Amino acid sequence: MDIAPGTRASDAERNVVVQLLGRHLADGRLDLGEYDERVARVYATRSREELEPVLADLPQLADPGAAPAKSRASRLRRQPLWLQIEFATWAGVGLLVLVIWAAISLGVGEFTYFWPVWVIGPWGAVLAFRALTGFEGRACVSRAA
Repeated sequence: MDIAPGTRASDAERNVVVQLLGRHLADGRLDLGEYDERVARVYATRSREELEPVLADLPQLADPGAAPAKSRASRLRRQPLWLQIEFATWAGVGLLVLVIWAAISLGVGEFTYFWPVWVIGPWGAVLAFRALTGFEGRACVSRAA
């Protein structure tokens, strides 16, 4: 914080210091009583140089208006909704045909021809192609002039 000696502190400058104290409280560097004391001292100040000792024993934080750093998970590319829906549908239908095949095989008493491969395989290949290339078929929408 740039503090010029003798210059009176504005309400905005006091609010910035209070926000920084709130972040230190949230991080566990201050307890509630000490936070209340320091906030009272901040609002009682008249000059900028009186604000400096309030934060002197605390580590310097980034600007409170700065955007928080993105977590690793949010930095990863999120799959589009259409792909999530199609994958869930493919997995559900694949599981259903596997259960049907297993029930038939149990009923017969031996493994029957593994026909679910013809449902799961081609559909999965098309889904994988669309996921890797980002290809999404769209219907043509004509606009009336």
